[in-house]
Amino acid sequence: MSEEPRIGEEYPDLRVGHKENWAVGVPAIVHSMGPALREMGALRTAKLMTSINHKDGFDCMSCAWPDPDHRNLLEFCENGAKAVTWEATPVTVPTTFWAENSLSSLLDKTEHWLGMQGRLTEPVYKAAGSDHYEPVSWDRAFRLIAAKLNSLGSPDEAAFYTSGRTANETAFLYQLFVRAFGTNNLPDCSNMCHESTGTALGQTIGIGKSTIAYDDFGKADLVIVMGQNPGTNHPRMLTALEECKRNGGHIIAVNPLPEAGLIRYKNPQKARGIVGRGTDIADQFVQIRSGGDMALMQAVSKRVVDAEAAAPGTVLDHEFLATHTTGLDAFRAHLDQLDDDEVLAATGISAAEIDQFAARYLASERVIITWAMGLTQQRKAVDTIKEVVNLLLLRGNIGKPGAGASPIRGHSNVQGDRTMGIWEQMSDGFLDALQAEFHFDPPRKHGADSLQTVRGLQRGEIKVFVAMGGNFVGAISDTTAAEAAMRGTEMTVQVSTKLNRSHVVTGAEALILPTLGRTEFDLQETGAQFVSVEDSVCAVHASHGAVPPVAAGILSEIAIVSRLAVATLGSTSDIDWRGFERDYDIIRDHISRVVPGFESFNTDIRRVGGFVLPNGPRDSRTFATSTGKAMITVNELEHLERPAGRLILQTMRSHDQFNTTIYSLNDRYRGISKGRDVIFVNPDDLAELGLSDGQRVDIFSEWHDEQERVLRNYRIVEYPTARGCAAAYYPEANVLVPLESASLGSNTPVSKAVIVRLEPVV
Repeated sequence: MSEEPRIGEEYPDLRVGHKENWAVGVPAIVHSMGPALREMGALRTAKLMTSINHKDGFDCMSCAWPDPDHRNLLEFCENGAKAVTWEATPVTVPTTFWAENSLSSLLDKTEHWLGMQGRLTEPVYKAAGSDHYEPVSWDRAFRLIAAKLNSLGSPDEAAFYTSGRTANETAFLYQLFVRAFGTNNLPDCSNMCHESTGTALGQTIGIGKSTIAYDDFGKADLVIVMGQNPGTNHPRMLTALEECKRNGGHIIAVNPLPEAGLIRYKNPQKARGIVGRGTDIADQFVQIRSGGDMALMQAVSKRVVDAEAAAPGTVLDHEFLATHTTGLDAFRAHLDQLDDDEVLAATGISAAEIDQFAARYLASERVIITWAMGLTQQRKAVDTIKEVVNLLLLRGNIGKPGAGASPIRGHSNVQGDRTMGIWEQMSDGFLDALQAEFHFDPPRKHGADSLQTVRGLQRGEIKVFVAMGGNFVGAISDTTAAEAAMRGTEMTVQVSTKLNRSHVVTGAEALILPTLGRTEFDLQETGAQFVSVEDSVCAVHASHGAVPPVAAGILSEIAIVSRLAVATLGSTSDIDWRGFERDYDIIRDHISRVVPGFESFNTDIRRVGGFVLPNGPRDSRTFATSTGKAMITVNELEHLERPAGRLILQTMRSHDQFNTTIYSLNDRYRGISKGRDVIFVNPDDLAELGLSDGQRVDIFSEWHDEQERVLRNYRIVEYPTARGCAAAYYPEANVLVPLESASLGSNTPVSKAVIVRLEPVV
């Protein structure tokens, strides 16, 4: 294992090369299959790579991108292959590791180093006052957790976090246990990524999910890709975008950084992607200033409304608007007051670019707008997404083939978790159904989301933190504050496959419970089991493990939740927790009577390819809003000011990264290798600030308090970002995002609009 620098220190072998202007192709094959063959061997690699995303295989854990009906033999992307290799590696953490490595020594290790130690195979416990984990039996682990939970003065003194890798059956069981215990403190990864999407879509169209199917990309005249980098974060989307282009459609990319995957795509399963040029993707690149998306949407909508005024009856979809929407008149009046100069200042682009954007929209009968965290992690993210909906509604681009709203969720089952009840604010209807099915009174008071959980930890109101997967302290904003808060707990519990930062930043007591990966067989008393997931287009399909577990004695997530519930609730619960572990069909039977759309769950999930959940806006142009119609809304524009001598920073992934999991220290498409301590800055901004490419700087976040938030000793990389904007990798840059900086209406961390100053390292 190679030595790495300590957190905050310079990567001594960092190299900066040229950025790429195309994505995937042969290099993606080499960079995905090379590590797989080296770490897993030929037979294990062949078995897993021909099972991933297949109808009788397992669902890839690297994103929630939907699967096409007609699948290739190799239905995965580069990062999907890396995710499988990361999980299915035969390398395991030896028992001797815990005695040889104190928690104090592990604090200096990077996320990459921690993950590279291998799979976790045995429960471990850190006692109060100890600086080491030590192996314990499963029974003792559950007794320790149950005793702590039952010693609390109130169930609300515990919080139960969920990662999006958790399957539907586990998520349903987990929320059932938490509510039977007596709290709605169910923070989850959605709080930090797509909560703004769910809030905005729920209020405007009545469902917080995508309104398209996979095939709609191939039918669209225009796809508008906003605030996302599919070439790295969900590369299989590039095939759908290629299909749009091959069928005569057009694509507009809206992003502060030019990304290789949105410039040109070489499909590795086509001859043109191996020996040819590939496919040009974006017909127009709108290099938006961070935080300017809302202004852009309003400006385009104004041009659409003005075009209707110039040629009445020929532009807007009047029949759709009259039948299915409310709010058009107020929206028109609001757009009349839009300040063109403010729009140009907010977006950083020219009026001509906006005109071109609007012309493409007006020339298209079927339009999809798709977005990710570039939109959801802004201060006015909810209103920005409402403006996306406004633009779609003006020409009836919801509820017809090739058109609709398409949020792209980055974690495999993050959408399914919410469907299954993982939310601190589930509706009374869901809780009523839970009560009728299981004969207990679920708590009704809303619980704590992710940011509220940190504040509860800070105040000492939350004393126990349990995480079903994920890396909470690595993913949440304001890292220093979050870690200090976590250290104040009485107990932390992590259900995990591999080590990460959250395992070394602990409460007084701490446990790690190893669990099966999605790639592995799950054998229970009644035989082999499977689970299910919901993708970004509301399709639910089964996931079957493909290889034996990496070690004996590892429990499934469902077994862990079931046994924890038995240990904690004991005779106070009449729920058949042991039965759930024996046979996952029993869980699905309960789900069928609680969750709408799953009425024939055990039958439907056994269909080849699974089934699709009902979606009113997509299926029938029906909208479960307060008015019964889609709501065109009025939203006040807020221009993010950049103080003189400062930059607007966004956090982002590197190419060899999945959320906080770091596969390697490389970011191939942006020309970075063997390091992560970089900040990308426009060359004109460097000249203005008196700085230069390659210079080392400290990055200070500026907020309305006196707390110092700083990243030390970062290398400047000259890069064609939008003027006034900069970018750095998370989770390292999360330290710069204040807890108090949250999206209005969704309470999502504002990781795409951090005001920073750069100070040269002396």
